[in-house]
Amino acid sequence: MADLEKHEMTDDAGGGFSQDVRSKVIRAGKRTYFFDVKRTRNGEMYLIITESRKRVEDDGNFFYEKHKIFLYPEDFENFSSALEEVSDFIRENQPERNYGHDINDRVDFTPGSAGEE
Repeated sequence: MADLEKHEMTDDAGGGFSQDVRSKVIRAGKRTYFFDVKRTRNGEMYLIITESRKRVEDDGNFFYEKHKIFLYPEDFENFSSALEEVSDFIRENQPERNYGHDINDRVDFTPGSAGEE
């Protein structure tokens, strides 16, 4: 994870300009999440959450598929409450799984387990 402070003007999706205030990057396996705080021309801040995934085309070329959510301060409380509620639900109801990061954690090497004789 990395915290980055940015102070530059960038063209936003609405055609105006927004100032980058702060960014947080979270790498999560094949996905990267960006939490970007931006400021409008009139000084109001908002949050853009971006999910980025690397995709490989049939010809071997790759591109990054991105999905964005724009969150405005008036929506933070409801968004946070809903996220916490569904996160708690998943933690309480999801069957426990072992998410090993090493291939050896996911493969059963006992004799006969993979069709060995």
